[in-house]
Amino acid sequence: MASRATTDGLTEDAVLGGRLRLRQPQRGHRVGHDAILLAAACPARVGDTVADLGAGVGGAGLALAVRVQDTVVTLVEIDPGLATLADENARLNRMQARVRAVALDVAAPARAFASAGLCADSVARVLMNPPFNDPDRQRSSPDTARALAHAAPRPLLGPWIKTAARLLCARGTLTLIWRADGLGDMLATLAPAFGAVAVTPVHPAPDRPAIRILVTATKASRAPLALLPPLVLADESGRPTAAAEAVLRDAAALPSRP
Repeated sequence: MASRATTDGLTEDAVLGGRLRLRQPQRGHRVGHDAILLAAACPARVGDTVADLGAGVGGAGLALAVRVQDTVVTLVEIDPGLATLADENARLNRMQARVRAVALDVAAPARAFASAGLCADSVARVLMNPPFNDPDRQRSSPDTARALAHAAPRPLLGPWIKTAARLLCARGTLTLIWRADGLGDMLATLAPAFGAVAVTPVHPAPDRPAIRILVTATKASRAPLALLPPLVLADESGRPTAAAEAVLRDAAALPSRP
């Protein structure tokens, strides 16, 4: 990811092989592989309405909008400063006609979402990259913004999934990225409202355990769990694999069902 520092404490970064440009803070949580993998795993179709929960500066939602034409994306971000940057990034990439940001807590009540134009049963796809480091188990970053993006108590996942279920229309899909060692918690939390769960393990190298899981689930489905082929990011020599390059540079999609 090519990066250029600006004079206002931000950088402007080229993502997806230059297909997407993102302005973001030099310090704190920054867009990385997770956001691009999340976008690649979402089974959005042309014209779908999408909500990106915990959007930050808009990396995942904008990457999806680059890949799938005419998607209408709402970026939901609790930090007003980052939400403003997300709106700027939509304009920077000339997608402001179909991508917008709102400053809103994912756990806010339904009326707050409705006031922001996100009513119940109104979107076809939800993306989310929730804070996934449990501070009781992993050391949090000393940077406040980065810690907010990455660390939260384990019970946080439930409200995020509840919000996703409320926003999604019938048979809509939720796609999220999570720590690989949290798969059990993830499946248990999804079970009341979602089925047809498909899991893609993400490995840093062929001989390394998975570090992330990409999960797609369908609202109110009773279809069984599917474990999809893994995505390996680097080969034995440390170079990006062809599959990883296709996703991270060429905006290729990842399979979401067998």
